Amino acid sequence: MKYKVLHLLSQRPSLTGSGITLDSLVRYGQENGWQQCVVVGIPKGESEISVGNLAAGEIKPLFFETPELSFPVPGMSDVMPYASTVFSQMSDAQIKTYLSAWQKHIAQIISDFKPDIIHSHHIWLMSSLLKDIAPNIPVLNQCHATGIRQMELNPHLKDRVIFGCARNEGFQVLREDHAAQLVHLLNLSYEQVHIIPPGYHENIFHSKNIKSKEKRKLLYAGKFSIAKGLPCLLDTFELLLKRQPELELHVAGSGTGEEAEGIRQRMIAMSPSVILHGQVDQNRLADLMRQCSVFILPSFYEGIPLVLVEALACGCRVVTTMLPGVATELAPFFPGFMELVPLPKMITIDTPEQSGTKKFGGKKKHCNLLTLTIKLETIKEPF
Repeated sequence: MKYKVLHLLSQRPSLTGSGITLDSLVRYGQENGWQQCVVVGIPKGESEISVGNLAAGEIKPLFFETPELSFPVPGMSDVMPYASTVFSQMSDAQIKTYLSAWQKHIAQIISDFKPDIIHSHHIWLMSSLLKDIAPNIPVLNQCHATGIRQMELNPHLKDRVIFGCARNEGFQVLREDHAAQLVHLLNLSYEQVHIIPPGYHENIFHSKNIKSKEKRKLLYAGKFSIAKGLPCLLDTFELLLKRQPELELHVAGSGTGEEAEGIRQRMIAMSPSVILHGQVDQNRLADLMRQCSVFILPSFYEGIPLVLVEALACGCRVVTTMLPGVATELAPFFPGFMELVPLPKMITIDTPEQSGTKKFGGKKKHCNLLTLTIKLETIKEPF
């Protein structure tokens, strides 16, 4: 049977974990003969939209920064690698306009494409509309953990999301505790929730033909944000440089807004020890991973970060925070390759205690810098 699958992502594709997942799903569908259509949110004037190898006519964007939708595309994280709108800062009128635009856009595409199934990313606002638009088409709703986070950050939108998303037939999560959260939050049966850990592109992320790695090269990849723990990593790296001045910290990623710009300026000031690569594609990221000996992700909140799986596949040792999914689903299977740093006391789901005492992190120690320093020093011993 040739399935007709409609994929929905309310933000820009290819630039975040959910966008990479969408790309992978579409490629899998193409290999298996699915007929597919993709809906994404992008800024007006975006010239190149790429998802898998779909033709331009198979990608149906909703445009933002237009007279109808005058604001940038809202992101599932408050700091995105591109200009975006923060949900918690949107007015009631903007939320109403946002929901109305998605409802109208998706309804037209469903009428034209007539999908057999809808795969929607994120337990959030767009996914909450689908049963109003297409009550008889099965919906698989994928949780990337950020929807749960947004409900905590936007309690005024939580009831709307719960009511709408609970009507969807199936759900996909990364780990067991997320399944339990969704069952409780949406009043689901466990049979509705499927646990599928992250996968990666084996043809891109691999350790073939690596003769040796440079011990002095460390790598961070992700957004420029406090929630990702990047200021904490920079604090630690400054301590390491006093003992090992030959070290290099390579940084792949970007961010917008005051917070990201403050972090960027701090890293520029740390040149040449900190090397900024900007936003990179998957092939370039894999090359960096194969060149660097240690990959670091000091994030305060994640699902199961796909980037850790990719780094391990490229032969990196990994230092990361003791995130629930990482501690239970990844670390036990990679003894000797992963070192976990305890999380600090948190005041919100992704904000460490006293993080506001100095903007952009500065010298304030949000996590155990001594622990992180020791982990980074000892993990290089096998090399």
